[in-house]
Amino acid sequence: MENHKIKELINLTKKYISDKEIYTIGKAIEFSSKAHNNQTRQSGEPFINHPIEVAKILASIKLDTSSIISGLLHDTIEDTEITLHEIKNFFGNEVSDLVEGLTKINKYSLIINNLKFGENYRKLLLAATKDLRVILIKLADRLHNMKTLYFLDDNHKQIRIALETLEVYAPLAQRLGMRDWQDQLEDLSFTFINPEARKSILERLEYLNSKDINIIDEIRYDLKKIFIEENTDCTIVGRIKSPYSIWNKIKSKDISFEQLSDIMAFRVITNSSRECYRLLGVTHRKFTCIQGRFKDFISSPKNNGYRALHTSVIGPQNKKIEIQFRSKVMDQIAEFGVASHWKYKDPKKIKANDTKEYKWMYELLDLMNQSNSQDELIENSKIKLFQDSIYVFSPKGDVIELPKNSTPVDFAYSIHSEIGDKCVASKINGKLQPLKSILKNGDQVEILTSNESQPSPLWERFVATSKVKSQIRKFMRSKKREEHIIFGKEILINAFKKEGIEFSIKALDKVLEKFNCKKSEDIFELVGSGTITSANVLKTIFPELKISFSKNINLSSGSPIKLKGLTAGMSYHLAGCCSPILGDNIVGIVTAGIGVSVHTVDCETLTSYSDSPERWLDISWEKNNNSTQYSIARIKVVLQNKAGSLGKVTTIIAKNNGNISNINFSTRKKDFFEIIIDIEVRDTNHLNNIIAALRLIKEISSLNRIKG
Repeated sequence: MENHKIKELINLTKKYISDKEIYTIGKAIEFSSKAHNNQTRQSGEPFINHPIEVAKILASIKLDTSSIISGLLHDTIEDTEITLHEIKNFFGNEVSDLVEGLTKINKYSLIINNLKFGENYRKLLLAATKDLRVILIKLADRLHNMKTLYFLDDNHKQIRIALETLEVYAPLAQRLGMRDWQDQLEDLSFTFINPEARKSILERLEYLNSKDINIIDEIRYDLKKIFIEENTDCTIVGRIKSPYSIWNKIKSKDISFEQLSDIMAFRVITNSSRECYRLLGVTHRKFTCIQGRFKDFISSPKNNGYRALHTSVIGPQNKKIEIQFRSKVMDQIAEFGVASHWKYKDPKKIKANDTKEYKWMYELLDLMNQSNSQDELIENSKIKLFQDSIYVFSPKGDVIELPKNSTPVDFAYSIHSEIGDKCVASKINGKLQPLKSILKNGDQVEILTSNESQPSPLWERFVATSKVKSQIRKFMRSKKREEHIIFGKEILINAFKKEGIEFSIKALDKVLEKFNCKKSEDIFELVGSGTITSANVLKTIFPELKISFSKNINLSSGSPIKLKGLTAGMSYHLAGCCSPILGDNIVGIVTAGIGVSVHTVDCETLTSYSDSPERWLDISWEKNNNSTQYSIARIKVVLQNKAGSLGKVTTIIAKNNGNISNINFSTRKKDFFEIIIDIEVRDTNHLNNIIAALRLIKEISSLNRIKG
């Protein structure tokens, strides 16, 4: 280990950290050095140099002690035998939480499809990170890795890492207002991604500099002179823009290097926002303003808190220059972003009349300073960005953005509508989970599909995405019309047959206008949905026909309408008063606007329809031995209050392939329980087998099926 690197780190921390905390940092250096003993980097230097350099970068922006210690330990979990438990014992909960957060981010980078970086991955890192400092430490880690990337002898890997840095970490730095780190990350990435373009830009800049060696200082002097005449105390900093920034403008504006108007940028740092506006006015009076180049980020700050005034003018020596006006605090936030919060420990120092200028920093600082404990401090510094969204992985590593409380069904439709329509199950992080499970940040989701599957009306109750709800409704409308047409046609054919009349489409054509229909399918739909009855259609076609109605349906004769290929809850509804299941003797009741309600023939509710025989339908189940559809049957069990008695009941149900969906204790007494059990069964035969098996249990006093 190089002692001078440790001395540099300690000297940086001495500027703002107490001796007691510096001692703890020294312990962290020893701990990390021991953990990484005998490990080396690609450069051949000891591995410990990397965490020390990361800690130095963090200390350069005056980040707190826990962050610096975490920077020293950030690779120990993944690259050594050290555990989180050990870190927690040595350095406490705060440091172990930061290190754990860094480890989680690194795991995400292993899942992510490295060819598809982008905004969603950046948002995932922010949304999944509970503490801002985790992101700052990760950025410092990436910054040092980029500075040493040239030691890597694999060019393809260099380019991949540089691309990831440019598309993920540099924009993250920008989002958090870390302008200095953003510039470094972008330019270091540019070195590997497009070395020829960078070299060309540097050569052009050197040529311009050779023509006007002192141009930056001369313009800075001229500006300073003008502002002194206005009795204003300010600092002026000038620079040539970075090669990557120049390259970006050449690309985005589709212009040549010679056409660039603002290669030079100057920053005027004042004492207040009021002075920023005053010096802007002075500048515009003295120099010609370039139209369309003025931006006021003081009255309308950027979403990362950046505030400044920007303008471009034909400045001193007739040069096109960009000038930014910032107050001192604006400048701190512009350079260090969220990290500037750790620089200002006392928000009371902020002047009352400058509240607006300091608002973005003040609010976060105030939250942190109100924290009475370490846990509360961490809670108050949690990232609130993107709190209305979550970010999950596809099996291929793509990051998908979804609304908060989304389910696997939302995820399936976000991939493709066909996958959504055909989904039957989901795997979340490799484990089978219900389709209504709530997804969390960082979950890896896989959708299982079946060509025979279709959307369920129940999905609309739990999906979070408005678009998905709309797609489900659209499918249901289409499917419902399709089923109503099938059902309505069957009802009419049956009605014609019952009256001894041969059914024909031509007969329906005569009454299309009467029912405001354009084609026969429209009449079928009206009959299937219960809007009109088969009797209405027959009487319209044959006005003199005497229709004989009977509610005493002989289930053993005739040809009842089979519920073939129809969906419960769509073209027909299972009545809640008697809860029919496959195998029950059933009858249909036509209700306008609802369709057909299916009742058991012994349902007490049927007496209320005795005066409307035209609404009764002779229907039956479609017998299908291969059906995998299940219905819910309800039984009431009176059970002796003995240890293990309920276990016997559930065991018998399971052994007979029944699945309990709900248990409710309706009565609890000293000697017995009365229990209502909902069981998923194939049909009445399956239910009867379960009931027969249960009646053999001696602890059961009575048992019967409840209809309704």
